[in-house]
Amino acid sequence: MRRLLLLRHGKADRHSAGGDRQRPLTRRGMEDARRMGEYLRDADIMPGLAVASDARRAKQTLDQVLEAFPGHVTHLIENTIYLATVDHLVEILRQTPDRVATLLAVGHNPGFAELASWLAGSGEAEDLALMRSKFPTAALAMLDFETDHWADVGRGGARLARFVTPGILRGEATEDPD
Repeated sequence: MRRLLLLRHGKADRHSAGGDRQRPLTRRGMEDARRMGEYLRDADIMPGLAVASDARRAKQTLDQVLEAFPGHVTHLIENTIYLATVDHLVEILRQTPDRVATLLAVGHNPGFAELASWLAGSGEAEDLALMRSKFPTAALAMLDFETDHWADVGRGGARLARFVTPGILRGEATEDPD
């Protein structure tokens, strides 16, 4: 089995003097990313590899999530994740080494929301509907594949095991603001 943890970056400032790639997380974005890391740790879900977009907000999200884990998680920054299409994200996913059972990917919408919908062929109806209606900042789609090889993942080949938003973790309504 392979598990993909698709995590949208946390809430970011609207503007940055350095352009869109340099937009930092807001305080809420930092807190939500930290909370999502704690959620993964408490659920005993440890990525074997983490990869993030090179945008500042994605790297900061990854840093906050990884702080929750007691041990080192191998991670890398992939500049082509930034504003990538579903086709390109699938290409990256299929290149993941098979020794990695659980991959954490931190990136952006619309690509991540579209990828999650493209991959998810099954799961709880309520979770699927929620994920497909809105993929807010710092939301996590946990997708499981019944395969031994990342190269074999395809459209509809995953089961959405969980869809978690920061609002759900805070005990708020399922509709998170963006």
